[in-house]
Amino acid sequence: MAYSGSLIDSMVRAAKLDPDLYEEVEHDSSANGHALAVVVIVSLAGGIGTGLSALIDGEGSLWLLWGLLIGLGGGILGWLVWAAVTLLVGRGIFATSDTEADYGQMARTLGFATSPGVLGFFGFVPFLGGLVLFVASIWRLVAGVIAVRQALDFSTWRAIGTVVVGWIVYILLGIALGAFIGGASLLF
Repeated sequence: MAYSGSLIDSMVRAAKLDPDLYEEVEHDSSANGHALAVVVIVSLAGGIGTGLSALIDGEGSLWLLWGLLIGLGGGILGWLVWAAVTLLVGRGIFATSDTEADYGQMARTLGFATSPGVLGFFGFVPFLGGLVLFVASIWRLVAGVIAVRQALDFSTWRAIGTVVVGWIVYILLGIALGAFIGGASLLF
């Protein structure tokens, strides 16, 4: 199965948790650009939602720009790190004799798995924004399980274990980075 879909159709298929889409992008390196585009679109949508929320709260228009920049940079960096951590956990802890994937395969599948995050745009909506963000986050994790399952040729349970352990490691890395940056800022 070769990947041949349009970007929007592929994002919809990814959000619908279509395992065939994840299998297609896993095996087709020409989908790298689309995977990055998905992450950029999702990151910008979340950044705009955050920025609009700040505007509504009276924070000023500069926060819209910061929301875009931080959303975009954080989204791309987060995707790249999440793919590396998940690959290491999947191949290291949960591997089976059928497990074989490289970084590109993991990054492509997880890039498409971020598709439900486009709903982050609606994070600014009063009363409902938080609920929308929560649902989109859970949806992304479920899509991540499908992506990992297809990329690493796992059972669903192994994919869940990989995502849970990988997510814990990812969060701990984020906390450590935050502490480092926060501690380093005290030096200046």
